[in-house]
Amino acid sequence: MDKLLYIAASGAREIMQAQAVNTNNLANANTTGFQADLAAARALQVHGPGYASRAYSQVADGSVDLSKGAIKSTGRDLDVAVRGQGWIAVQAGDGTEAYTRAGDLRVSPEGLLENGRGQMVLGDGGPLQIPESRKLEIASDGTVSVLPLGQQDNKAVVVGRIRLVKPEPGDLVKGTDGLLRMRDGSPAPDATDVSLVSGALESSNVNAVESMVAMIDLARRFDMQIKMLKTAKENDAASSRLLGLN
Repeated sequence: MDKLLYIAASGAREIMQAQAVNTNNLANANTTGFQADLAAARALQVHGPGYASRAYSQVADGSVDLSKGAIKSTGRDLDVAVRGQGWIAVQAGDGTEAYTRAGDLRVSPEGLLENGRGQMVLGDGGPLQIPESRKLEIASDGTVSVLPLGQQDNKAVVVGRIRLVKPEPGDLVKGTDGLLRMRDGSPAPDATDVSLVSGALESSNVNAVESMVAMIDLARRFDMQIKMLKTAKENDAASSRLLGLN
């Protein structure tokens, strides 16, 4: 009886977690550069005397779908999309270096280049500082140029270069803040073969229709696990009644 309870209770718990992951993905279907989370579970034995035949499931943490979203033109000078493989280096809220494909950039009141979530974009020497200017341009290699205020000619001045990286997919892990980091905590090396598309943004790689179908499927699976728990309870009650007859 307890074998059935182990399987059903563990399954219901992991399905709830998978539903939470799927719901978060669906909520970010329109988030620029969002990489969908994945929920994968595996069966594990329960250790201990007399429990070798019991099993439970466990969801793997940090799995992420690294497929690319569609690149859509916006015509905005500060919007950039990563072409193909690669990432934009930013400074996370905890001060660590992290990576994203969200290129909805802007200049903060402090003159720092940041993305739409307020994360500072990193250059070769740290956060990119942008002086007051008439115009700002971002080249395909990440070079940031400006036309300074008060300058009579139209000669652009290079103020820095966005740090672009291209680590191996297996070396990346996604944090709770939605940013990617190296598994070993080290900074990824610069990549010279990563390019940007100016005036465009990459959409989320979440397929809203597939996520809705998955939500319905997970709800049905959860109901099935609950029915198994109820069946185990009914079987236990029936067994108790039979024993009481003796």
